[in-house]
Amino acid sequence: MKRSSVVRLGLLQATCSPEPAANLNRTVAMAERAAKQGAQIICTQELFRSQYFCQEENHDHFKLAEPIPGPSTDALRKVAKKYGVVVIASLFERRASGVYHNTAAIIDADGQLLGIYRKMHIPDDPLYHEKFYFTPGDLGFRAWQTRHGRIGVLVCWDQWYPEGARLTALQGAEILFYPTAIGWHPKEKAEYGATQHAAWELIQRSHAIANGCYVAVPNRVGIEKPAGGDGIEFWGQSFVAGTSGQLLDKASHNKEQILVVPVDLAKVDVTRTHWPFLRDRRIDAYSDLTKRLID
Repeated sequence: MKRSSVVRLGLLQATCSPEPAANLNRTVAMAERAAKQGAQIICTQELFRSQYFCQEENHDHFKLAEPIPGPSTDALRKVAKKYGVVVIASLFERRASGVYHNTAAIIDADGQLLGIYRKMHIPDDPLYHEKFYFTPGDLGFRAWQTRHGRIGVLVCWDQWYPEGARLTALQGAEILFYPTAIGWHPKEKAEYGATQHAAWELIQRSHAIANGCYVAVPNRVGIEKPAGGDGIEFWGQSFVAGTSGQLLDKASHNKEQILVVPVDLAKVDVTRTHWPFLRDRRIDAYSDLTKRLID
């Protein structure tokens, strides 16, 4: 019997408490529910084990980091093996003393850890002080052949850079996953909120168009104020975009949700054949992309 080319993606959108163990338990339970709902590739939101601690620079927060493999990957490997699902887990990685990364672990459907992706682009903005915590990724952009499809994984701030999406797609990725933690500064929401969210969604849908692949983006929800003040209102709205950038499904802006979306991987080849952007690239003319600016 010919294997179906349809794969069901499961995006986990949740609030986070100050307790890492509780967040892990919630994520494991949501992953199991997603699997029971038919999801075959399940992706967590960014840094799901904690509230978004990068709102402040505080050395105590380094205690939240863990090794990979470690407790979180151990728990999610059991889920992957039990249900035959692929799991993408976004974690605060303790690589060595003084060296930490914002890392996604890729677990195949047999429970084996296929590898990791370390976030390449590290922001430093008000309430997003990630350069204080994370060493920039040093593994490059990668794609993995899993039981349920060839996938690429990038993380949050990476989503604004077409170079990362392209280099991952060139390795054959059929789906790009972007585990995310992004939201509004409450005082800016009235003036800039709609524009900020629209730009975030649009840039990622454009990656789907430019590369003829699917894009899947889980984001967290809720208001978090670990540093005091107004905090961040995470805007949820996790979504999956099709190979022509069309919005296939989107989650709520303020509720926990498991978004399960079927995608047909056969459409990747069809789209790339009929819209041959990869064929028509002028690779002989792009060397200046490695420069910061062009004089």
